Amino acid sequence: MVEFFNDYILSALVLGSIYALGAIGISMIYAILRFAHFAHGDMLTLGAYLAFDQVDGLSWHPVLAIPLAMLLAAGIAVGIDYAFYRPFRKSRPIIMVIASFGIALMLRSVFQLYWGIDDQYYWAIQPPLEALAPFAISAKHLYIGGAVVVLVSATHYLLAYTRTGKAMRAMSDDPDLARVTGIPTERIVVWTWIVGAALAAGAGVLLGMDTRVKFDMGWNLLLPMFAAAILGGLGRPYGAIAGGLVIGGLEELSTIVIPGDYKSAVAFGVMVLVLIFRPQGIFKGRVL
Repeated sequence: MVEFFNDYILSALVLGSIYALGAIGISMIYAILRFAHFAHGDMLTLGAYLAFDQVDGLSWHPVLAIPLAMLLAAGIAVGIDYAFYRPFRKSRPIIMVIASFGIALMLRSVFQLYWGIDDQYYWAIQPPLEALAPFAISAKHLYIGGAVVVLVSATHYLLAYTRTGKAMRAMSDDPDLARVTGIPTERIVVWTWIVGAALAAGAGVLLGMDTRVKFDMGWNLLLPMFAAAILGGLGRPYGAIAGGLVIGGLEELSTIVIPGDYKSAVAFGVMVLVLIFRPQGIFKGRVL
């Protein structure tokens, strides 16, 4: 039982938590802006690199680098929206989707030109903590778990108890009604980018803490994050959290019978099945 936890459950929890943070932004952006944001994975990579600069240049602990990385990524996301997405806001959704593909390619090129194509690491390989033996839990797992709890709790507080969060939920449910009732929709769009990009950046730092930082790391996670958002229900942040944990768990458990290189196929399979049999997802969100 201990070996099963060390080999599969621990990795599933870590990976599922990272998927969940990324899926929240995908879900919110689709619900409010009505398009699938295919540059979201690269926002995750951006956060990881912004934190790496702090870790490598300023000798900061990766956890301490998370807030500044989230803040910078949020600012960049707002700038990208103003320059590239806002002019197409009233266009057909497919135009925004194509634009997001372009942004993804641009960001990935910047990563390769500025940070290079080599893998980067926040720290050396960490052995499991002896105090938690026989469980193979290292300090990075505790940092990741604590950071996820803080970020999810902050998101819950924002959506449930602040005027901005309530306005975001209202706009997600019915944008036209929200506009008629006086909700400042453009300001809510800005907040959507801030929250989505910040959570993606946080997820990128956590992924870098768990593995490594690479220019295509976020792109490789895009499919599982979309699968998590669709499974939970688009526009349902809590559904995205549940979907992330489910997708992460299924991917890691699938390595019992298939090679790990193919576990992304599990996310794709789940997404296809959900779109066919329950397109609204577990929490009855919007249909893609």
